[in-house]
Amino acid sequence: MTASEKPNTENMKLRILVIDDEANIRRTLGIYLEGEGHTVKSVSNARDALNEIAREVFDLAFLDLRLGQTDGLELIPEFRTVAPWMKVVVITAYASIDTAVEAIRRGAIDYLAKPFEPDNVALVIKRLMQVRSMEQRIAQLQSDLVRSGPDPVFSSKYVSMQRVIEQAHQVAQSDTVVLLRGPSGTGKTVLAKAIHGWSARSEKPCGAISCPALPAELLESELFGHVKGAFTGAIRDNPGRIAMCQGGTILLDEIGDMPLSLQPKLLRFIQEKEYERVGDHHTLMADVRLIAATNVDLQKAVQDGRFREDLYYRLAVFDILIPPLSERPDDIEALAEGMLTFFNGQNHKSIVGFSDDAMTALKQYSWPGNIRELQNVLERAVILCNGDKIGLEHLHESIRPATVQPKLEV
Repeated sequence: MTASEKPNTENMKLRILVIDDEANIRRTLGIYLEGEGHTVKSVSNARDALNEIAREVFDLAFLDLRLGQTDGLELIPEFRTVAPWMKVVVITAYASIDTAVEAIRRGAIDYLAKPFEPDNVALVIKRLMQVRSMEQRIAQLQSDLVRSGPDPVFSSKYVSMQRVIEQAHQVAQSDTVVLLRGPSGTGKTVLAKAIHGWSARSEKPCGAISCPALPAELLESELFGHVKGAFTGAIRDNPGRIAMCQGGTILLDEIGDMPLSLQPKLLRFIQEKEYERVGDHHTLMADVRLIAATNVDLQKAVQDGRFREDLYYRLAVFDILIPPLSERPDDIEALAEGMLTFFNGQNHKSIVGFSDDAMTALKQYSWPGNIRELQNVLERAVILCNGDKIGLEHLHESIRPATVQPKLEV
């Protein structure tokens, strides 16, 4: 493993649940963990532990094996069912090899014998953060293997786009809600992911939901989650994207198409960080940064009664308008070269560039579909090109000057 591949745990802060019937253990462990910058909740029994896990998202639980009449070992599988992402560390004054093996077999990741010193806890936390960081690294690598597009280009020759990039860098350092506006295909989703990557939340998950892609009932379930039996087909609990993105960022794409019935619930989450899963009366809390994107005029949608005015003003705290590609033709060459590199790799080709005529045609075209259309055009051109350079004949007929006829390559 190279230095760049080593897990980065320096800025990782955890949400931790301490479950122990000894008040002194809860107090001292909580003081130490909070002193290290982590967020800690403490409970004394299994019932309260399950209530907290149902209400909030925790990264880690310290679980005492003897909670009055309750055997902590019996709780581990239940924790794994309710919160499969949460790691469990067993703590006990009755340490033995057999109980340690059984705890690990049931799903615990570590074992801590009482009495323990701060150094023992620090070592457990360090191991856990390395595991979490590596899990995130693996997820990122898997995402990279199946990524659907070229690397984004965050540079421009135009003041309007330079301002967009600068604003995105600045707002990334805060937790403010961001509204990205612009025509379809201008790269709003790419910019949202970049804002997440530039932020202090970059080590946490970043999810996205397309509001028009789902009917209102399913969109609410996908966003907030649901409990088993909440509706026909709900055969198991679904934590929802908000819970899955705890500590990270969620993008609501094309938010202008969000149903009116769901907008008050989103507004409540933005303002209070509270929500309920579908079919559940328990109020949950989550720390998730929201980015919204739209290609429609939300102010007009408010006037037409299709969008709540209070939600609009809450979303528009920091809005960024992305200019269409037609307003920055001199950026096309850099974008096209990056896309060429990507599609070369996908198609096992080694095309080195574009003919002068082809590049001129790309710059002169109006690009109503913006960057997404440019990407589609270049993917097709790479497939058609069997030479060293992409020429006019490889471009779609809508891009070529009318006098140019395609040539067959043999």
